[in-house]
Amino acid sequence: MNIGFLGLGTMGAPMARNLLKAGFPLRVWNRSPGPVDALAAEGAVPTSSPAHAALGSDVLIAMLADDDTSRTVLVDGGALSALTPGAIVVNMATVSLAFAREMRTQCEGLGLRYVAAPVLGRVNVAEAGKLNILAAGAADVIDTVQPLFDALGQRTWRFGDAPEQANVVKLAGNFMIASAIEAMSEAAALAEGHGVAGSDFLEMITATMFNTPAYTGYGAAISKQVFEPAGFKLALGAKDVRLALLAGEAANVPMPFASVLRDNHLDSLAHDEGQLDWAALSRVALRRAGLRRDDN
Repeated sequence: MNIGFLGLGTMGAPMARNLLKAGFPLRVWNRSPGPVDALAAEGAVPTSSPAHAALGSDVLIAMLADDDTSRTVLVDGGALSALTPGAIVVNMATVSLAFAREMRTQCEGLGLRYVAAPVLGRVNVAEAGKLNILAAGAADVIDTVQPLFDALGQRTWRFGDAPEQANVVKLAGNFMIASAIEAMSEAAALAEGHGVAGSDFLEMITATMFNTPAYTGYGAAISKQVFEPAGFKLALGAKDVRLALLAGEAANVPMPFASVLRDNHLDSLAHDEGQLDWAALSRVALRRAGLRRDDN
């Protein structure tokens, strides 16, 4: 299969690199040229536009930031219209359910096949090719791209024939990660309020009752209060919480804690913390408890 890959950011670059290592011919595009040049040095074909990357591709993979960016690149950038009918579009970004439906309709109108396949895992997991891939779409289409998923992840989880089903699973998972960050943040602030070092509390809790990747990884960042470089930007976490709330509203599913998380993310964004790692959400709990000033 000839592969086009759009979006070589924090997650996209290592994913594309793993496809190259697995021997897949790869055409790559990114808004900034640095990542394209780096992959070209490793054997990828650099392209000048999304449409150029899509030309001749049997499969087009998109790993972009959000709905608006994905629409700009895939539709306005001419990527979809440059594909040959029968080609497969695999959107691995975290997008809204409405956008997933929009893309499915657009692809069907062009004779293309669409699969949603967002991923679970941070940068180090992507680099190791150990992502968990959440896939939804026609079973035979997923079967066709499964060799690509095998090069990118340790397991592919299938969630139905409608692409948006994979997206709602990803949003539900990210809602739980946000909840874990908030729970650790408030609990550590509670410990600090009574003279116990938050780092000591987090070391204990992530080694015992909550010894799982989401808690240990984000717990370590909260403990050290080190949020750069960002493995996953707080602004993207805020976007995912908002999308989870929209998905809940669409199905009449109340998500009261997601509303609290949305407001806490807004607090963090108002303090210019959007480019920091998602664990920087912990600063909100410290500020509210009077344990942190904005300038330290």
